[in-house]
Amino acid sequence: MPESTAGRSVSPCIKATQAWVESFVVAHNVCPFAGREVKRGSVHYRSLDGRHLEAALLGLIDACSHLDRVPEVETILLVFERGLEDFDDYLDALTMAEALLEEQGYEGVYQLASFHPDYVFEGTDEDDPANFTNRSPWPVWHLLREAGLEQALKHYADPEKIPTRNIARMREIGGDALTQHLVALRFPGD
Repeated sequence: MPESTAGRSVSPCIKATQAWVESFVVAHNVCPFAGREVKRGSVHYRSLDGRHLEAALLGLIDACSHLDRVPEVETILLVFERGLEDFDDYLDALTMAEALLEEQGYEGVYQLASFHPDYVFEGTDEDDPANFTNRSPWPVWHLLREAGLEQALKHYADPEKIPTRNIARMREIGGDALTQHLVALRFPGD
């Protein structure tokens, strides 16, 4: 569930990201552990402004502090509603975020997974559907607990096969269908 209070509306970017988690990540079993956490309500969402990188990095540390204080929250998706549209700029910011986590003593405690509408794996063609394993409607830093991930992996046969299985599934679905799905999430009603 999103972090919001009664009377405060959830932004379209957060709604799109929630829908992506449910209709893509969980529906296609891209992360075999996501469905359980969504059902438990242990996935939280926060928005960040990538135009102000220092504030966004402080937002990341604030999310870590939240995870420190609230063990019921397993993971937080930090959604960039503005800024970091350029994938190279996003990667530069991600490098800074990972360095900050290490500097603040969070290495090995929390992990950052990265998602972006234009995500391209190094050495992969831009049009390869395999890239959709890390494409999202908006740029996202996914902050997750290392201990929770390690625990989930203990109960999953052959976790090292997850990426290969996901790549095969994305190629089976095809780039056109995957693109249409992301566009529909990002621009509902168009």
